[in-house]
Amino acid sequence: MAYQDLFFDLDHTLWDFETNSREAMLDLYHQHQLAEKGVADFGAFFDRYTYHNHRLWDRYARGFLKQEELRWKRMWLSLLDFNLYNEALARAMGKDFLDILPHKNNLFPHAAEVLTYLREKEYRLHLITNGFESVQHHKLEKSGIAHFFEEVITSEGSNSLKPNKEIFEFALTKTGAQLSQSIMIGDNLEADIAGAMNVGMDTVFVNHVGASTELQPTFTITHLAQLEALTTPGPSI
Repeated sequence: MAYQDLFFDLDHTLWDFETNSREAMLDLYHQHQLAEKGVADFGAFFDRYTYHNHRLWDRYARGFLKQEELRWKRMWLSLLDFNLYNEALARAMGKDFLDILPHKNNLFPHAAEVLTYLREKEYRLHLITNGFESVQHHKLEKSGIAHFFEEVITSEGSNSLKPNKEIFEFALTKTGAQLSQSIMIGDNLEADIAGAMNVGMDTVFVNHVGASTELQPTFTITHLAQLEALTTPGPSI
């Protein structure tokens, strides 16, 4: 099967969300002097934040939580776990986090090299991401990979979320891509792989963490450099 349009996920696929989030949260921890407020262990605090962020993103993706609530409540719940009942602090941290995070620029190994290789092979590269519009564009700029992508489709811009069919259909319409010549590349089995499969799009599962699944992606790789091995001269995978 020859492909022309490659749709990438951003967070956890190209952009190292865990490393960047940890660095941003450590900046927040010092900026808001949480140690002096009773949060003695940054690692424990980050673990609680990760737990609440994952749970609230799931609620947001299912339509049970608004964007603004997600931004500050993940901080609020993390602070509550350390007996800090300070909504004003949580709201300030929520805002500051989104100011700091896009400036972090850690990518997964080989990300820039692979994107360069694929562009040289004359693929059209795009992004489909559930992240917020301005935040995702800033991440791309600060990490130096924005120029690789012709279109960036966000959940905010498309009024839909992966794994919903609508965001993939929106992406195909916006890019002018043909479904039979398109493939989704991502790490999230539900959002990226099942979502793309539900619209009939081929998939590359980027299995960074060795996850098991009953889904049958078109291809599975364990690191980004393996994308080069899937390519042949000309735009095909």
